[in-house]
Amino acid sequence: MATMTMSVTEPKARHNKIPKGVKLAPESERYLRACSDVANALVEDYESQLDGKKPKKDLNLNTLRNNIAKKHFLSNTPPLTAIINAVPEHYKKYILPRLIAKPIRSASGIAVVAVMCKPHRCPHISYTGNICVYCPGGPDSDFEYSTQSYTGYEPTSMRAIRARYDPFEQARGRVDQIKSLGHSVDKVEYIIMGGTFMSLPVSYREEFISQLHNALSGFQATNVDEAVLAGEMSSTKCVGITIETRPDYCLDQHLSDMLRYGCTRLEIGVQSLYEDVARDTNRGHTVAAVAETFKLAKDAGFKVVSHMMPDLPNVGMERDLDQFREYFENPAFRTDGLKIYPTLVIRGTGLYELWRTGRYKNYTPNALIDLVARILALVPPWTRIYRVQRDIPMPLVTSGVENGNLRELALSRMKDFGTTCRDVRTREVGINEVKNKIRPSQVELVRRDYTANGGWETFLAYEDPKQDILIGLLRL
Repeated sequence: MATMTMSVTEPKARHNKIPKGVKLAPESERYLRACSDVANALVEDYESQLDGKKPKKDLNLNTLRNNIAKKHFLSNTPPLTAIINAVPEHYKKYILPRLIAKPIRSASGIAVVAVMCKPHRCPHISYTGNICVYCPGGPDSDFEYSTQSYTGYEPTSMRAIRARYDPFEQARGRVDQIKSLGHSVDKVEYIIMGGTFMSLPVSYREEFISQLHNALSGFQATNVDEAVLAGEMSSTKCVGITIETRPDYCLDQHLSDMLRYGCTRLEIGVQSLYEDVARDTNRGHTVAAVAETFKLAKDAGFKVVSHMMPDLPNVGMERDLDQFREYFENPAFRTDGLKIYPTLVIRGTGLYELWRTGRYKNYTPNALIDLVARILALVPPWTRIYRVQRDIPMPLVTSGVENGNLRELALSRMKDFGTTCRDVRTREVGINEVKNKIRPSQVELVRRDYTANGGWETFLAYEDPKQDILIGLLRL
C-alpha cells in the first residue's frame, strides 16, 4: 500500500506570481477546486492499490497539497479539514485513516476532551495566606483571565477563554474539531481543569457537569441526573470524566458528588512526598493526607492519578529519585496513573523571586532528561504515565524545561542506559502500531497482583509478552 508522510503544522503562505493577462476565478472558488483536486488524487491512489496490475507508488500528501496550491495560485495550502470534507462520503472510511492528524490522540480508542471551569482562587489561601510558590495564573496573577495554575496561553486555556468558560461551548467545539481532523468521537472522556473544581459552589458544579453531558447527547437536561441518563442513550458517549482536585477537597461528600456526576478518575495534586517540601512550597496539606485520600478514592471506586513535580526547591537529584522510588514501591501510594511535571519558573510566582535572587536554580536540561529517564525505568507495568511536562508555552517559561519533547528525549536516553519504560501507555497496542509499526503476534492473559492504598489489587491484561505489547486491561 502506498504511504503518506504528512505535517500537521499550519500551512505556509505562498506568493505565486500570476502570469500577466491570466484571469483567475475568485480565490474562494479556486480554494474549493484545489480541495477537490487533492481529494480526487487520494481516491485515485486508493483505487490504484486495489488494482494489482498498476505499479505502486509513494504519495506524499504535503507535496500533493503544495503542488495543487501552486497550480491554483493559492496563498495557502488547503488544510486537512477542508480536504477531509471534499472526500466523497463512500470513500471516507478508507481514506480518513490515512489523513488523521496526530493519530496518537485517539490511538487508545477514546477522544480526550479537556475543558476548564471558571477562574477562581485556590481554596487553601484562606488558611495558608497564599498559593503554592510555583503556581502561575489565577484571578490575582499577572496572567489576566486565566485559571489557577494555568497562564491562559495553553491550548485548552485559549479554547476556554474563546468560549468565555462556557462548558457547552468548550465541549461541543472541541468534539467537532477533533471529528473534523478525522478522529472517531464515539467515546469521549472529559478532563475538567482549571483549579480545584470541587471547591466551587454546588450550583455551579451541577450546571457545569450537566452542560458537558448535554454537549454530547444534544438533550437540554436541567439537572445532572437527567443529563447523565440522556447521555447513556447518545451515539457519542461520555465514557469517563476526570476531575482535578486536592486532598482536602476529596473527602466523603466530595467523592459522593463526583460519582453522581459520572466521574471515573481523579487527578490529585501531590507534587512531593516530603513533608518539608510540601510545607516550604505552601501546599496546604500533608503527605499523610495524600495517602489517606488515595485510600478513600480507591475505596469509592475511582481510578487515581497523581501529579508529581521533580526539581522543587531543596530536593536535589538523588532525593528526587528516592521519592519516586518510594512512590512506586510504597503501598500507601501506588496510584493507577501519574503525571510528571518538572518544576517551571514563571514570572509572577514566589518561585520566580527565589530564582531571581539566586536562591533557586533548575536542573540543567541534560540532567533533567537523565532524571526523567531514571524515573520512567521505575514505573511498574500497571501504571500509566499520562504526561511528563506541562503544556505551558516555552516563551512563558523563565527557567526549567527547555525541550518540548521531554518524554521522547527521556525514552531515547533510556536506550543509552539499557533500560525500558513499561508503563501502560508505552506498551499499548495502538501506540505501538502508530509509532513503531509493530503488531502483536502471540497474545496471552497475564495476571499481576499487588497491594495498594489499603487494598488488594489485580491487574489483568492481554499482552504479547515477547514484544511487550498491551492489548487490553482490567483493574480489579
